This record gives sequence, C-alpha cells and structure tokens, in this order.
Amino acid sequence: MESRVLSTSLSVNLLRLFSHIGSHRRYQFIGLLSLTVISSFFEVVSLGAVIPLVGILTQPEEVLEFQIIKDIMSLFGISPTADLVLIITTVFGVAAILAGGLRMVLLWVSIKLGNAIGIDLGGEVFRRTLYQPYSVHVSRSSGAVISAITLKVQVSTSVLISLVTIVTSAILFIFISGTLILIDPLTASVAMMSFGAAYVVVFSFTRVRLKKNSYWIAREQTQIVKILQEGLGAIRDVLLDGTQDVYCDTYTKAIRRLRKSGGENRYMNQAPRYFMESVAMVLIAIFAYVMSVRPGGIVSALPMLAALALGAQRLVPLLQQLYSNWAILAGSQVELADVLEYLEQPLSEDSVVSTIRPMLFQHEIKFNNVSFRYNNNDRWNLDGINLTIPKGSCVGFSGKTGSGKSTTLDLIMSLIEPTQGEILVDTQKINSKFRRSWQSTIAHVPQSIFLADGTIVENIAFGVSEKLIDHERVRQAAKQAQIADFIESCTDGYNSSVGERGIRISGGQRQRIGIARALYKGASVLILDEATSALDIDTETKVMSAIQSNSSDITILIIAHRLDTLKNCDIRFHLEHGKVVQQFKKEVLSAP
Repeated sequence: MESRVLSTSLSVNLLRLFSHIGSHRRYQFIGLLSLTVISSFFEVVSLGAVIPLVGILTQPEEVLEFQIIKDIMSLFGISPTADLVLIITTVFGVAAILAGGLRMVLLWVSIKLGNAIGIDLGGEVFRRTLYQPYSVHVSRSSGAVISAITLKVQVSTSVLISLVTIVTSAILFIFISGTLILIDPLTASVAMMSFGAAYVVVFSFTRVRLKKNSYWIAREQTQIVKILQEGLGAIRDVLLDGTQDVYCDTYTKAIRRLRKSGGENRYMNQAPRYFMESVAMVLIAIFAYVMSVRPGGIVSALPMLAALALGAQRLVPLLQQLYSNWAILAGSQVELADVLEYLEQPLSEDSVVSTIRPMLFQHEIKFNNVSFRYNNNDRWNLDGINLTIPKGSCVGFSGKTGSGKSTTLDLIMSLIEPTQGEILVDTQKINSKFRRSWQSTIAHVPQSIFLADGTIVENIAFGVSEKLIDHERVRQAAKQAQIADFIESCTDGYNSSVGERGIRISGGQRQRIGIARALYKGASVLILDEATSALDIDTETKVMSAIQSNSSDITILIIAHRLDTLKNCDIRFHLEHGKVVQQFKKEVLSAP
C-alpha cells in the first residue's frame, strides 16, 4: 500500500477525487469562489482605509495635502477635518464588519459544502460496494470495507474541506498581499519572502513524516474495526476461552499507533502558527525601527506601519491556514487513495436498472459440463458437472465438506459464474444480462442466519420498508416455518426484538425466522443450505411438510449432512471432489 501511494502524486489523487463530484456541487464550488472574491474586496477596503484613518488622526495637515483627498472632500462637500475623520472611520468600520461577516459566511459555506460532498461520496462508495459481484465480497475483509465507508470517507470530507480552504485562503492572500505591495513594495516583499521561506523550511521537514503517518493511520483504522468485529462478534467464545486480554492488547496496540500518528500530524499541522506569530512580531519591530529613522520619524511612518501591521495580522493566519490544510492533505494520502479505489469500482448493469421483472421458470434448471474455480492457479471446486433439476421438485445435495455442494448452489443463485460450461433455466443461459431476473425468483436460507437488531416482523420482511410490509403475509410465512406459536407467545408478539444478530433467541428459532423470511419473498426456487441443522427431526419434518404442502409449485434445493433431512427429496446428488458421483431417485431414498 505504501509504495502505491508514494508512486501516485497528491495532485493526481485530488483530480481523481474531484472527478467524482457531481456537477451541481461544482457549481456550488464556483459560487463559493465568487463569495471569496467579494470577501477579499472588503478585506482590501478595510486594509486600504487604515492609512488615511491613522494619517488623519496623527498628521491631518499632511493628509489634506493629497489631491485625491481634496477632490473627494470637494465632491461630497466635506470641509471640516472632523467630518473627514468620521467618514474614513465609518468606511473602515463598515468594511471591517462586512469583511469579518463574509469570512464567517465563507467558513460556514465551506464546511457545509465539504460535508455535502462527503455525504455524496460516502453514499457512492456504499452503493458501488453493494453492487460488486459476490466473488469480490468474499475476497475482501469486511473490516476494510467498513473502515473505508465509515472512517476513510470522513477523511476524504476533511480533504475536500481543506482543499476548499486552501483555494479560498490563497485568493484572500493574493488580494491582501497585492494591496500591501501597492502600499510599500519593499517592506511587503521582504515580509512575504520571510514568511514564505519559513513555511518552506517547515514543509521540507514535515512532508515525509506526514506521508508515513498517513500510512499508519489508514492501516490501524482498518485493524481497529477488524478487532472490534471479531471480539464482539465472537463474544461467546471470548468469554468461554477467557481471551479478553488478547483482544484488549491487540486493540490497545492498534489504537496507540493510530493516536500517535494522528497526534504527530496534528502537532505538525498547528505548531508552525506560534513560530510564525513570533516571526511576525519581530518583523513588525524591525520595520518600525527602519521607518523611525526615515525622514519624518515614527509619526510619519505610523499610517504605513499600521497598514503593514494589520496586513500581517491578516496574512499570518492565512499562511497558517494554507500550510495546516496542506498538512491535512499530505497526512491523508493513503486514506484518500483507499477511498478512490472504492469510488472507482466498476458498476454492473444492475445498478442502473430501476425495476426487475422475475424470470419465468417453467421446466428445468440444467448444468452443461460446468466447472468452476476462483483463480487460475487454484484447484477446481467443481469439475465437469452435468445435472438437471425439474421445476417443482425437491432436490438434495450431499457430500463431505469441500465436495462442492455450496459452490453448486452459489452457481445456481448466479452469485458466481461458471469458469467453463453453462447453466440454463429452461432454454435461457444465465449470464450477467439475465442474472437479476433469475435471482429475483430465488430465496436463500443459509445455515447461519443474519438477523438485524430489530423486531421479528422486520426480520421476516427483511429489506422491505416498514410502510410496505404485508403483515398477513408475514404471519402466513411464520406458520409455514413453524415459528408462529413462539412469536405469538412473546410479550410483544411480532414486534418483539431479536437483539443484535438474534442473540435473544435460540439457534433453531433463528433458522425458522430465516425460513419464514424466504417464504415471505414468495420465490419460485427455495434454497436451504443446512438451514434446518439446528432443528430437531420432528420440527424439521413439520417445516418441510408445511413448505411443500402449501407451495406445490416451488422448487426446493437442500444441502444437508444429515441424510434423514434428504430422505423425502425427489432427487439427491452426491458430490465428491467437485464431481457428481451418484444420483438417487425418490424410491431409493425412501427405501428402508
């Protein structure tokens, strides 16, 4: 990861990030720049008004000698010096207030725009991730994905806010420094060269460390999410084995590295400010001394000195903003690169299809010489499978662990595609074009049921908006899954909470809720992957009888290690080493 980031420039990554920002956000960005220019104008007015204001207060007779002042007084009918002082003071005050107010508005708009873009990017990362093929998901660490979506997208938001701040600060800096050069070219040039040289030195010392810390921050963010997932997800085993200290130690090491790197970056971000403020004070003292020895002494130099002091008071924070926000960019390169990888994930045709029409399944599912392996160098998970599954049949798959049963069902569900051969539904080959249509006819119940931390009804009608849930259909599915009596015995009935991952209910109850979920979907193909392993024989028999008696047209595919589960199947395929080695018919399965 580190070599990848160092070989990709920050500017390239920022351009890549900007390409993912919507056109309406770009227009808002242009509006922000326009607001910056207006704010800069009032900054210049307030800065330019300092010289006549201080001059009229300290040396009114000399100020009145300027022809432009005489012309302004004549144009507006100003005669007493007091009126001129009031007018200049008013102009200065109004400009200062407007400049300050606009800076506050500018800050608010910058943060709001940066956060809005961050929300857009986070949603796009999540969307693109969800639309990735199953093979991509199984090859990834869920901790890395969660870290990217929750933590690293936030960093990208900070990068965008910093980028906006750099642009706005640079515009303000140009306006103010230009005004100072017009007032006193030599002094202003010396001051800006001094500040610039100081920040270049700081930049050269911090650049490499910021990049290195960026790598550690990105790495440990992912590690922390992984540790939390594992420790809390396996809490029963952790408590039973007494391995709390192992997880705590691993977490502490990761969080210590994360905080240490983050703390160093924050220090390098903020520390130069105090040094620069000291440099500014020294420079002002030097300029005051130099001006005091000029003809006219310190009194004649006061207007110019006041303008330079006010300019420095504006410029130093702007330079600090430029540097500190650059430090944020430099210290976020690895996280930014990670987010860009997720933003640039290719999207399938499924992502742009608004409605899916379920495929009409009438006759059979057929495997024609199907082989599969995940990578070219791996062994074959399936090798030359040929089988036929008639519509409305109950088909079982048996075999030892690793024989290819689950891979066969993943192929039927079109979660993965054959490496060789083809799968036909009736006469239609299942490929990327027809994948979603086919999948919309399938309901899958795995051995380990995922239950959301919600109510029973929400878990049966999983993924359905609360307003659209058909409660009668939920109750019917629960009855078929032999879970209705348990649900109705609960205090809150179907509105009872199952707890996180269903921790408040038993394994058998979780499986039956999973079966009810599949039945609620009303699919024409029901796939049970060890879905009844936690049920006793009697309950399992009742569940299967209820499914088959109420859904005579449904095609049921079952994986089970317990052969009693498969005894009522119409067909059973026995797999070994990725091949179908035996096929049994119902009369054989039912034989004593």
